[in-house]
Amino acid sequence: MSTPQVLILQHVPWERPGRILSTLEDLGLDTVIMNIADTKKPDLPNFGDLAGVVIMGGPMGALDYDKYPGLKAEGKLAKAAVAVGKPVLGVCLGHQIIAAALGGQLRKGDAPEIGFGPIKRVDRHDFFSMWDKQLNVLHWHNDVVGLPEGAQLLARSSATKVQAFRLGSALGMQFHLEVCGSLLDEWLDEPSMVKDLKA
Repeated sequence: MSTPQVLILQHVPWERPGRILSTLEDLGLDTVIMNIADTKKPDLPNFGDLAGVVIMGGPMGALDYDKYPGLKAEGKLAKAAVAVGKPVLGVCLGHQIIAAALGGQLRKGDAPEIGFGPIKRVDRHDFFSMWDKQLNVLHWHNDVVGLPEGAQLLARSSATKVQAFRLGSALGMQFHLEVCGSLLDEWLDEPSMVKDLKA
């Protein structure tokens, strides 16, 4: 049997795992990074060998299966991982893919939420206990999700009711904790990222 590894699904080159990858490496976990968005039947690592799955962000919609058929496979993988208790982390688009796969509704937000702004930690849970009740995070999204049935709401913002949720072994975060200063600089140099920014 091969060494367990964490599968990181990336959708575009600039939305990399950043601090998530650094943390996994610090923990001594092997990782494999793949982009399967364009592939209808992707050749994924053996499911039994996966220690967990991380699904990163991207500019597409979580249900854009016609243009990005691999997103359907990502949703199925997330659902299968949750069914057997494998850890699954979703960031932004990944959060939306996981939520949709677990029955949450996806819709366009009232307006793009881009830039640094506060989220409020919802009480009655121990997740994010290292945070203050309110925390400034980096937002960069248009779509939002409804809470899947049975999921626990962890954080919200004034514009987005579901900023983070937990369901079984899945954790979804609409915001971008993975971004460090150098990665943010790359985003600001990427034309597709800054097209929605106001001058």
